[in-house]
Amino acid sequence: MSKVGQSILKGAEEALAIAQGTAKEGTYRVHVPARVDVRAIRRKLGLSQSAFAARFGFSPRTIQEWEQGRRQPEGAARAFLAVIGYAPDVVNKALSAR
Repeated sequence: MSKVGQSILKGAEEALAIAQGTAKEGTYRVHVPARVDVRAIRRKLGLSQSAFAARFGFSPRTIQEWEQGRRQPEGAARAFLAVIGYAPDVVNKALSAR
């Protein structure tokens, strides 16, 4: 097999391992967006600032600060907000599990 073919096959095997959750820790990195539009995520879900804060464990004041541009979410919060924007039902299910 050519080097290009081997590289493609290796990449496909790594992607499969990541998708299946069997990849070795440290063999890949996740992308955390540099900026997250909190207002757009909240509006997409049709929630007020206080309802959004309560549902996802933020303080209402923090949501206000982010939306008014006085502060920006930091790393873990940006990642969490990105997941909320992508799969809010999954986040709701995970947070409501007992």
